[in-house]
Amino acid sequence: MNPFFSFVIPVYNRPDELRELFASLASQEADTPFEVLVVEDGSEKDARQVVEAFREDLDIRYFSKANTGPGDSRNFGMERARGQYFLLVDSDCILPPGYLGNLQEALQSDPLDCFGGPDAADPSFSPVQQAISYTMTSGLTTGGLRGGAKRRETFQPRSFNMGISREAFQKSGGFGNIHPGEDPDLSLRLRKLGFRLGYYPEVVVYHKRRVDFHSFYRQVYKFGLARPILNRWHPGSARVTYWFPFVFTLGLAVALLLPLLFRHPAAWIPAGAYLAYLAAVGLGARSTTRDWRAACLAIPAVLVQFTGYGWGFFKSAILLTFSRKKPQTLFPELFYNT
Repeated sequence: MNPFFSFVIPVYNRPDELRELFASLASQEADTPFEVLVVEDGSEKDARQVVEAFREDLDIRYFSKANTGPGDSRNFGMERARGQYFLLVDSDCILPPGYLGNLQEALQSDPLDCFGGPDAADPSFSPVQQAISYTMTSGLTTGGLRGGAKRRETFQPRSFNMGISREAFQKSGGFGNIHPGEDPDLSLRLRKLGFRLGYYPEVVVYHKRRVDFHSFYRQVYKFGLARPILNRWHPGSARVTYWFPFVFTLGLAVALLLPLLFRHPAAWIPAGAYLAYLAAVGLGARSTTRDWRAACLAIPAVLVQFTGYGWGFFKSAILLTFSRKKPQTLFPELFYNT
């Protein structure tokens, strides 16, 4: 029986992550046939043994190729997939048992050409992972900005939890060679081609995000670098809210300086406002995660998020505005040779 869904999973030097993901795929409660395509993106630590361990439980195929980035690796897998819909998840994701069943119901009631769903933290995740997950998804941070606040006319699915029809992939050509930023770039191109995009709130993945604060900073910094490039490539897609992390960071610096420069009690008001906001973040994280350690860690996590993204966005916006160089020359670390 030909599969209806094809999971396409790029992996780079993380074979152990696949065990949890494969186990969650093997535990899906829906009876719709699906296949799994693993694309090894030039890894030194390959996942062959993990794949072999699940051959009896999953319809799985394994490919190995030179390192050309996650976007091109997903394209590689989708070109070889047999399903009608290609489901893209990261190797550090875990799928709830009802993932495919919820997706089937969503597609039947509201068919889309490209779709995404939310990510969440499983209670088994470490406090740091839960804190970072909260800062990436909460409406108190940039969760409401990332992906267009889930509004259909602006929503941009993310490739850790994304589906695309065969037709949409073939007509769009799939992902470009920028990373990060390849998923909103594809979303914006699909919308221009007339395809229907949307958000399925019930199609959830648990995104483990195996990063520490240092790597989290580098990750969001690159996100910030990429967004002005996408704004240039897709006129009309820019939004003033993209400046919020930079304005927040600049305002925080001013709030901390004012009491040092002025002895008046009013100089403490901006710092007090920031303190109240950070307290709200901590309380929101406590309510979501039920873990005080994650709640405390959410406060530095949001500062890392806003500082990294804000600085990256500002730097990219300024250089793109005043330099005649192409983005590939200004920011070679964002582009893969494919």
